[in-house]
Amino acid sequence: MMSGMAKAVDVPVDVIPRSPVGKTRLFFTRHWHRGAPGQPTPDWVLRFCYGMWLAAFAFKLVGSSWDMSWHFMWLRDDLAPPHLINTVGTVIIVVLVAIHSYTGLGCDKRSLRLMQIGLLTFLIAAPLDVINHRVNGLDLTAWSPSHMMLYLGTGIMQAGVLLGWLKFAPPGRFRTGVLLGLWAFFLENTFFPNGQQEYGILGLRAWERGEPEAEKSLLDFAANQIGHPVDRTAVLHFTMPIPEWVYPLWGIGVMALILVLARRTLGFRWAATSVALAYVAYRSVMWPLLLGLGFPVSTVPFYLLFVGLAVDLAFAMSSGVLRAGVGALLVTAFGYGAFWLQSQFRPWVLGDAHTESAPPAAYWTALVVLGGLFALWAAAGPATKWWTTRRAVSETA
Repeated sequence: MMSGMAKAVDVPVDVIPRSPVGKTRLFFTRHWHRGAPGQPTPDWVLRFCYGMWLAAFAFKLVGSSWDMSWHFMWLRDDLAPPHLINTVGTVIIVVLVAIHSYTGLGCDKRSLRLMQIGLLTFLIAAPLDVINHRVNGLDLTAWSPSHMMLYLGTGIMQAGVLLGWLKFAPPGRFRTGVLLGLWAFFLENTFFPNGQQEYGILGLRAWERGEPEAEKSLLDFAANQIGHPVDRTAVLHFTMPIPEWVYPLWGIGVMALILVLARRTLGFRWAATSVALAYVAYRSVMWPLLLGLGFPVSTVPFYLLFVGLAVDLAFAMSSGVLRAGVGALLVTAFGYGAFWLQSQFRPWVLGDAHTESAPPAAYWTALVVLGGLFALWAAAGPATKWWTTRRAVSETA
């Protein structure tokens, strides 16, 4: 059987339609036949397929962003517009996984299995989340088990897409651009639960100044869940139920690990900063859009830019275990320093001098980030070599 890296017979460039509908018709006319994973894939098919992956993740990104804002304003609605937008992305993903599975194009066994496992996890989690809300009512946290299954399923899918693109895409700017986009989507999906605190702190302050963002029925519902009147205790339970150590540990420590992986695979000098910038830029665009539409807004994690910068500087300054040590120190110093600076500013556009621009955070977690990041970063090199050797042996056998 031909290797997945083999060159497929391509359609002449002047014959390939420009529109997605035309490309879809051409694909099903010429390439819809059964094959094992690793089939040689024409360049235009590879680009079209992974372009559709980016479109699917974009639908899910917009839907999920609006969805979190929606739930800080209104009671849950299964057919709310954010859910419908997210569903469009899910439908595209179902079609894409089916195409990969049937044709074997644009993927190998490992990447395909991750796509399939991720999709299955997501599809199981979605009805479980609906049942959870039916039984327990309002789900007060983005960190609930059913929500975590949704993020996990999406993350596994994205890992499969990243592996597939890394293996099959030919070198060049287009490969780098798509890879950067995929890493930005992966970062966003992993960071997403931290939005609970980013929306919650502004929601709490809005209630304290007598201008609650949430409708009365939502506040009543949340208070009734804990058998409490609608007072600060009930609103605090609704908006800020997460311990203060979670936000910085996840937002700085875990995001740094993702940015390290992104820097290693992208390879160019400011790769980690670019991935962080792409995500922060998106959040900065969504902020005024949500505000203009009258929906609750969140704080924006600008400090992530400095986490990315710290990762890039570590790659430029050192290598091996020394890089892990330097990187852990820089990430901790830059990440927590930038977070503290951001927390000192007030978003004047909201008209309230007491509104935070960052959620409350436990700064003692800096020690955990420093030690954990160094240990995991230092172990990444030996682990990668072991995995590469093992994979080469298994493919040779």
